[in-house]
Amino acid sequence: MAQNNIFIFDFDSTFIQVEAMDILAQIALHNHPQKEERLKMIREITELAMEGRYSFQESLSERFSLLYLTQAHLSQALEIIKQKITPSFERNKTFFKQYADSIYIVSSTFIEIIWPCVQSFGIKRSHIFANKLLYDFENNILGYDTQNPLAQDQGKVKLLQQCHFQGNIIVIGDGYTDYEIKALGIADTFVAFTENVSRKTVVDQADIIVNELEGLFLTCQIPYINKNTHKKVLLLENIHPFVAHFFNQRGYEVQSFSNALDHQALINNLKDIHILGIRSKTEINADLIEMCPNLEAIGAFCIGTNQIDLKMCSEKGIAVFNAPYSNTRSVVELALGEIILLLRRAVDMNHKLHRGIWEKASNGAHEVRGKTLGIIGYGNIGSQLSILAEALGMYVLYYDIEDKLPLGNAKVCHSLENLLNLSDVVSIHIDGREENKNFISTKEFLMMKDGVVFLNLSRGFVVDDSALMNALCSGKISGVGLDVYPTEPHGSKCEFKTPFQTFENAFITPHIGGNTEEAQQNIGEYVSRNLHAYLGEGTSIGSVNFPQLFLPSLNYPQRIIHIHKNVPGILAQINSLFAQFGANIEGQFLKTNENMGYVITDLNHEIDQSMVEKLKEIDHTLKVKTLTCNKCN
Repeated sequence: MAQNNIFIFDFDSTFIQVEAMDILAQIALHNHPQKEERLKMIREITELAMEGRYSFQESLSERFSLLYLTQAHLSQALEIIKQKITPSFERNKTFFKQYADSIYIVSSTFIEIIWPCVQSFGIKRSHIFANKLLYDFENNILGYDTQNPLAQDQGKVKLLQQCHFQGNIIVIGDGYTDYEIKALGIADTFVAFTENVSRKTVVDQADIIVNELEGLFLTCQIPYINKNTHKKVLLLENIHPFVAHFFNQRGYEVQSFSNALDHQALINNLKDIHILGIRSKTEINADLIEMCPNLEAIGAFCIGTNQIDLKMCSEKGIAVFNAPYSNTRSVVELALGEIILLLRRAVDMNHKLHRGIWEKASNGAHEVRGKTLGIIGYGNIGSQLSILAEALGMYVLYYDIEDKLPLGNAKVCHSLENLLNLSDVVSIHIDGREENKNFISTKEFLMMKDGVVFLNLSRGFVVDDSALMNALCSGKISGVGLDVYPTEPHGSKCEFKTPFQTFENAFITPHIGGNTEEAQQNIGEYVSRNLHAYLGEGTSIGSVNFPQLFLPSLNYPQRIIHIHKNVPGILAQINSLFAQFGANIEGQFLKTNENMGYVITDLNHEIDQSMVEKLKEIDHTLKVKTLTCNKCN
């Protein structure tokens, strides 16, 4: 890129996600009897003008006349508009500061709105051209300056003709008035910006079309790199689309696969990855972690983390995040549905009717009301199942190896045998620790009532399959609900065989307990935000292996993250090095757990790489990371 490029940005629907006039209208007309009609008129006039099908001068006059604007309205609107900065602009503040001498905003919006919104981007006040409101002596809004070129037709062209810019002019906007700057010979390039809105009449005239600011850097060969563009994310197992969108919007490079990868394929794809997103089928073992020198964090977009070697991750300074609560409701609803259908014998009746057998009988069909539900594992899922089952009229018993307070009228059983002896329905909700293998086997099935309904929506290996088969064949179990299996396919739509497919009283599902759109989006949002907060600021809230530390925003030139084994004296050595290098500490945070110490230090200036290397040389250091504050540049 030549160094004499001039960038001219529009404001409405480009720098911000909305039209400022629309926000002003919503506030000013809040209690107006004709609010909806006027809002509709304003939106229609705006769109006609932006598409070049209506006089801009008349559109501004007509829209303003529909408002009774006050200073209070303006202040309220400004607070909303400040929260509507376009995402790709927000994540690239450094670009605006780096090229501040060459960046201008030319907009028909009022300067009273634009300047407070763009100040933090380092844009010069003298580089903003906008309309101006008129006030009386008591600061009441009277109108706007109609003599300002930007209040007139082809106003942007008229104003820029007076500026006599020297250089290659690139105009970036979403409306016809932006295109006019190029069409009438003022600009060299018109870039249609479509992240917030795409207008066909405008896009058709564009030299370049970009749907985020990074597209401008690429197509115009601007030597600027967002701090996250070199950060790569690998997503496996059909993780919710929100996640890829979330990271793309923040400048990460994202690669996605719809299924799990085998060990070698995983190694091949992980070599330069910084964030790995998985669900329950991808195994992350010590050998694999050794092959991933750039990996900083793993997101388990599910409840459990048994598929991840957490000890090895901690030793390598890799933070692991999961979503322990986000799909709880989905699993509970599936369990409740299965309980009702199995007690009613609706499952085997369904199988028979598919074969043309009409068996209308009440034998063995029961209501859930008055039955006893025994819950093994009273964690997040078990306790919520307890509440909803009780609401259906069931008596609830529970057993857990830890002391858990009962919810509602649930009663604790101090032995597993006691629970199994008393329950009409048994539902197991324990974790995937190795010691839980075959937790329910022949001995436990013999303890259950005859005709019991049994559910496993936790882990496949916690139930002995052969013992369960025998209990089904003998009639000990009247119905079974299974969502998990000892061995499961890696991908969706794979062929799958289980002996339980031959039983008409078996309700079998392909590990879909947490697979609702609501649950997967909740998981995606929760884990993604925690991963981004960790990489961007060092906040470790939500990590299963790091000390939990919530950090303030990065407001100093550099943040140093030192991850080490939890042994005495590390903090003293870190601070001694800072003193040797003359680095003044503005803030420092420390949190430890049984195995790890986590120290975060904010400095008043950036340190050089030699000091970073010295920090790495401290005994028991696991990893050292540096974060730079873009807004401090």
